[in-house]
Amino acid sequence: MTIDVVDYEIKGAEMQFVEVELDPGEAAIGEAGSLMFMETGIEMDTVFGDGSGPSQSGGIFDKLVGAGKRLISGESLFTTVYRNADARKRRVAFAAPYPGKILAMDLSALGGTLICQKEAFLCAARGVSLDVAFQERLSTGFFGGEGFIMQKLSGKGLAFVHAGGTLLERRLAPGETLRVDTGCLVAYTPSVSFDVQFVGKVKTALFGGEGLFFATLTGPGHVWLQSLPFSRLASRVFAAAPRTRHSGEGGVAPGSVFGGERN
Repeated sequence: MTIDVVDYEIKGAEMQFVEVELDPGEAAIGEAGSLMFMETGIEMDTVFGDGSGPSQSGGIFDKLVGAGKRLISGESLFTTVYRNADARKRRVAFAAPYPGKILAMDLSALGGTLICQKEAFLCAARGVSLDVAFQERLSTGFFGGEGFIMQKLSGKGLAFVHAGGTLLERRLAPGETLRVDTGCLVAYTPSVSFDVQFVGKVKTALFGGEGLFFATLTGPGHVWLQSLPFSRLASRVFAAAPRTRHSGEGGVAPGSVFGGERN
C-alpha cells in the first residue's frame, strides 16, 4: 500500500479548514462534502470504499465490502480521491462542517491505529485505511448510542479529524477512568478500554438533562474530547426554531411571518 507523506496547514479559528499540499503524483482522500477548494492540476475520482489503495486495485468483492462497512457506520458509500496530476506542487483544502477544531493525527506516532466517532473523519493522506470499529461488549452495543459504531483509521500517514467546540486532550494513566457523555468523545487510542455505564439514578437522568448512560474510558492511552457535539448543537437549534403555521397547501399564515397572529 502506498503511503503519501503530505504537507499541510490548518487555518482559521472557530471555523477551520486544512490545506493539504500534494507533490506530483501524491493523493489525499476526503469525506463526501468536505471539499473547500482545489487548485488546477488536481484530478478528482470517486471510488467505492475508503480509497486507501493507489488505484483501488482489489476485486469487486473487496470494494463492495469496504463500501458496505462505510454504509454501516453511517458514512457515504463513496470516497473522493484527489490526486496531483501536475508537474508542480498543488493544494487542496477541506473545511470543517461546524464550529470547532481540526486535529492532525500522525497515525505512525499513535501506533498505527486510531478509533474515532463516525462523523469525526474529515480527510487523510492516501494510504490511510478507514474501517468500522464495533465495540466488543454487548452492553455497549445496546446502550452505547453514538459510541457503538465508530471508525477505525489505520496506516502510517496523516489523518485529519474534526472536533466540535473546544478540544480537550487527556492522557490516561493505567487504570485511570474518565466518564464522559458519549457524544463528547472524539477519538481514542486502541489501548484505552471503552465501556458504557448506567448513571445510577433514573431521576437524575430524566430530570437532570443528561442521558441514562455514560461512556467509560479506562487507560492507559490518549483520549480526545469535544465540548460541542453536533447532536447537541442540532437539538438546541431545533428547540429554538420558531414554529410556523401553514395555511392551505404550502402557504404560511400571515401572522406567523410577523411574529403574531391575526384576530
